[in-house]
Amino acid sequence: MRRRHLLAGLASVGALGGAGAVATGNVPAALGGEDAPEPVEPVTLQTVDAPGSRDGEVTLPAPDRPTFVDFFATWCNPCVEQMPDLVEAHDRLGDEVLFVSVTPEDVGGSISAEAVADWWRENDGDWLVAADTTAELAARLNVGGYPSARAIDATGRVRWSTAGTHTTEEFVAGIERALDR
Repeated sequence: MRRRHLLAGLASVGALGGAGAVATGNVPAALGGEDAPEPVEPVTLQTVDAPGSRDGEVTLPAPDRPTFVDFFATWCNPCVEQMPDLVEAHDRLGDEVLFVSVTPEDVGGSISAEAVADWWRENDGDWLVAADTTAELAARLNVGGYPSARAIDATGRVRWSTAGTHTTEEFVAGIERALDR
């Protein structure tokens, strides 16, 4: 019985340690860290016609370009709370990285593109916004909740991975990892 408890305890410590490493931005190689053997396979998503965005498609991660992906949902209160910090991060680094916010919501189905555009406008979004209705990109980037963010370098490797709300400085530092700064 004690051996079983010991093994369960060790497994818990390992799981918590791994989660802590991801939460602090120290992405293990298995999740796309600096020593990752393979880049993330790109996914093409539909974009939403909203302020700073356009109707059409975007491929993420962008080929040969650093990419910052913010995962949000219109029903997510923490996503609203962090929008001012995302706006500031975009203002500071948006010219150096493809800056995209992605919603998992069924845009065009359970939520209209107009409702997403209204949410975007109300929260001062002014960059590309896309819909991951099949959650294919979220699955490839191991997104488990909202908000979440990933900074991906020009080779398609995740250099910063995080969940929860963050400050402008935290976003900028994460994005700069993808810019090799």
